[in-house]
Amino acid sequence: MRQTMQRTIRRREALALGAGLGAGLAAPLAFSGPARAAAAGPRVLRYAFPVAESGFDPAQISDTYSRTVTAHIFEALYGYDHLARPAKVVPLTADGLPEVSEDFRRWTFKVRPGIFFADDPAFQGRPRELTAADFVYAIKRYADPAVKSPLWASVENWKVPGLAALRKQALDRRPRSTTTPRSKACAARPLPLELRFELPRPRFIDSMAVSDLFGGVAREVVQAYGDKIAEHPVGTGPFRLAQWRRSSLIVLERNPAYRERLWDCSPAADDAEGQAIAAKLRGRRLPLLDRVEISIIEEAQPRWLSFLNGQHDYIDRLPPEFTEAHARRLRGAAPREAGVRGVITLVSDVTLPTSTWTTGGRRPGAAPGGAAPRHQPGHRRGKREIRLVRRGMATPRKAR
Repeated sequence: MRQTMQRTIRRREALALGAGLGAGLAAPLAFSGPARAAAAGPRVLRYAFPVAESGFDPAQISDTYSRTVTAHIFEALYGYDHLARPAKVVPLTADGLPEVSEDFRRWTFKVRPGIFFADDPAFQGRPRELTAADFVYAIKRYADPAVKSPLWASVENWKVPGLAALRKQALDRRPRSTTTPRSKACAARPLPLELRFELPRPRFIDSMAVSDLFGGVAREVVQAYGDKIAEHPVGTGPFRLAQWRRSSLIVLERNPAYRERLWDCSPAADDAEGQAIAAKLRGRRLPLLDRVEISIIEEAQPRWLSFLNGQHDYIDRLPPEFTEAHARRLRGAAPREAGVRGVITLVSDVTLPTSTWTTGGRRPGAAPGGAAPRHQPGHRRGKREIRLVRRGMATPRKAR
């Protein structure tokens, strides 16, 4: 950790910690000492979004911040072991890894029995078990013109036979006929989920590991809430939406019906940092938090002041307009005295040139993949960019 307030870690470490929290908080963080020290009783995390959410229906959202929330209300078939190198896909609601045909055009998934949706009036007091049909329904909703999904183009690109025809049929408002091709996405309990594609999809499992978009959705919940479904997300994830004031406050609470799921990642034996994280979190029941309170504060100054005053536990990236002033404030002072416990910043594993002036994909005079020679303007501009644009928060790349 620096003498002031910053500590840099690799992306996989932050992701692992975020998964342990159960709140998807794998982002640059600055932790507020006073707010954390004052915490007592239920484990509550308080922070702010700089941009307002749009809603919590996976098929309708198009912004990062809404997806940050839905990723912990809904669950996909798979997730990731972020401490493994390379990152490894692991079952989340699936019962084992999928069966894949040799040409990668047919994928078969089994859903683990005994996983239930969070309680909701739409289920009329009965427990509702997750089935393969819930994933089929979730996928078909992207094709429904009434949903107006901004992600339909991405799902259409999967080339599932019959899925585009279902959409065209709905657009033409024709009744279903026996000659209309049906989507080759089918599942009925207890059958597994089978997806067929017109073209090979060798990496399709990555799509099935996106909980914020492709988690199971219960048809009866969508039917019960109609066009208000974005206000009533109901999934199998560790949290449920407890309160929502649009563009003001989002409150998530632990899902009391969430199954017993323990934190478990598998770093390499020679990965000291990963092993330290695993030793701290392995075996702990998820989620590690009881409540998450997210305020919407679009202006940088009040968002920064609410963090400094201990009203929030961390801030997602220090606002750039306060970087230089706060660096001067912290210079020579202990972080604890300044009310800041630390900062985690995600950095790329690949060092990129600081200058962005390019000609045909690279700077004049620069060898492919190399730094600009010292006599080139890019070298001088890089230092100026660090000082003026990056506010000193960068390091010039050394020439090879």
